[in-house]
Amino acid sequence: MVWLIIILFCLGNSSSQILDVTNNSHLDFDYRLFGLLQRLQVEKFYDTLLVYGEDCAIPSLFERLQVPAVLVSSGSTNFDWNFSSLTLILSCNFQDEREENYRTLMKLQTSRRLILLKGHIKPESVCDFYSKKEQHNVAMVKENFYQLEVVYSCRLFQDQNYEKLNLFDGKSIYKDQFRNMHGAPIRTLSDKEPPRTIPYIDSKTGEEKFKGYVGMLISQFVKKVNATMQIREDLIKDDEEVSFVDITNFTSNDILDIGICEARTLEMSNYDAISYPYLMSSYCFMAPLPDSLPFSDVYMAIVAPSILIMFLIIFCICSVLIIYIQERSYRSLTIRSVLMNDICLRGFLAQPFPFPRQYNRKLKLIFMLVCFSSLISTTMYTAYLQAFLWGPPIEPRLTSFDDVKKSRYTMAINIYEREFLEALNVSLEDVEIYDYGKFSKLRSTFNTNYLFPVTALQWFTINEEQKLFKYKIFYYCDAFCLNQFDILSIPLRRHLPYRDIFEEHMLLQKEFGLTKYWIDQSYRDMIRANLTTFKDFSPPLENDYIEVHNLYWVFTMYFVGMGMGLCFFILEILRPLRYWRNCKIKCEYCYAFLKNFAK
Repeated sequence: MVWLIIILFCLGNSSSQILDVTNNSHLDFDYRLFGLLQRLQVEKFYDTLLVYGEDCAIPSLFERLQVPAVLVSSGSTNFDWNFSSLTLILSCNFQDEREENYRTLMKLQTSRRLILLKGHIKPESVCDFYSKKEQHNVAMVKENFYQLEVVYSCRLFQDQNYEKLNLFDGKSIYKDQFRNMHGAPIRTLSDKEPPRTIPYIDSKTGEEKFKGYVGMLISQFVKKVNATMQIREDLIKDDEEVSFVDITNFTSNDILDIGICEARTLEMSNYDAISYPYLMSSYCFMAPLPDSLPFSDVYMAIVAPSILIMFLIIFCICSVLIIYIQERSYRSLTIRSVLMNDICLRGFLAQPFPFPRQYNRKLKLIFMLVCFSSLISTTMYTAYLQAFLWGPPIEPRLTSFDDVKKSRYTMAINIYEREFLEALNVSLEDVEIYDYGKFSKLRSTFNTNYLFPVTALQWFTINEEQKLFKYKIFYYCDAFCLNQFDILSIPLRRHLPYRDIFEEHMLLQKEFGLTKYWIDQSYRDMIRANLTTFKDFSPPLENDYIEVHNLYWVFTMYFVGMGMGLCFFILEILRPLRYWRNCKIKCEYCYAFLKNFAK
């Protein structure tokens, strides 16, 4: 009996010692894990801790860390992780993170991950698992890491896919590995559409390279991250031209990493396969400059209808005042006497007229107004006539799609711009639609019978080419556009792991003025690459001298006036003066009779 009591006492003592060791090990693990999480926060700040696993509730750790923690025990979120937070992911066991939410995977792809390994799981298998998911910021610790003080960090561009680090070495646990890709390939393809991408053959290496504000952006990025540009020419079938739409589809289907072109954004439901906006411009039309007004229309174009009506009203008012002041009666006011007033007619045409013998101050004031009006009107008309005959004015510019229908111009578009017109409810009846390549060739001929849609960035290069012509023949019409706010983005693979580095590079190039420099140099680069010439596409100037048919209105008014004057002169010779007096008396008698009859 005594021996039984002694045995039970020894067993109780040993079990208590085992429990103390277990509790101490848990305390050491929590303490070391807390220290590791604090160190990671010092290396790179995070404000949210996302925890995957069923047995990861460590309240004391979360309280001391003072960082909001989100527990996902099921291994996947049931909501979109769209928070603008810096997140650290903690997995309490390998493969506890079984995220299936697409938006959460996209948002947290480049976030740092800390994996707690249990059992005999090898670090290389863990790194290989996450590498296939293109999640490369992964570090691991084993259950006894508080004793070994060792952290395993995944490495991509080296023979061994992980690195063993000591907590007290002072080395950074996570590395931005894509800052140096050690010659790894970047799959890409270009649409070779200047001025965005200007292909040329390097004289030293014999390789195809690219200039332009998009081509240089990609080329400089490849050099910056020490990568290799892999042109996927095998995607081009039967030497067909590849458009920016094809390249955008290739990147969306994970065939290409980065496209050297502009991304197509019209029918996209989301923007996961394109970059942050690179440049912003407008998408309008380059239209031919309006034709000059014919010389025959200059004479009537000087005086606007409203001004002509105003002069007619002033003429009638002055005529009425002159007749009333001279006759002192309203009976002499007739339509014939007002409209055919000899003094007003001569006065407004700046011709001399006989001054009446009986006059007063009021009549002098009216004559002064008549003379002043005639001086102003004739001087201005003569000045405008001389100026317009020297340089005729141009016809009004286009301001809407309705003006295009009424004009002599035809709208030429490529097959991808048809959707823009359909979205704007513009009729395609008089619109010519070309393939992408044929449209670019037609636009480069500067055919003045067409309107061509261009972006403001493309127009800059076209306008630079126009400066070499004798005179400009096109202008950028922003009164009506396909897209007033056009965004230029770069096609990117959906799960590209170095998307943030590329977008940072893109913004830095723009901030330091390199993008503007590439845009300014685009036309010169096109000349060096033999993609354009110095040919002058401006048509020869028409003869600017005035021909007889241009004086149609002048001769018409002259001969009509001479004919009327000749007719009146002949009638005065054939008929004696007494006859005309009798006719006048008879007319006055008839007028008085009709007036009394009307009463």
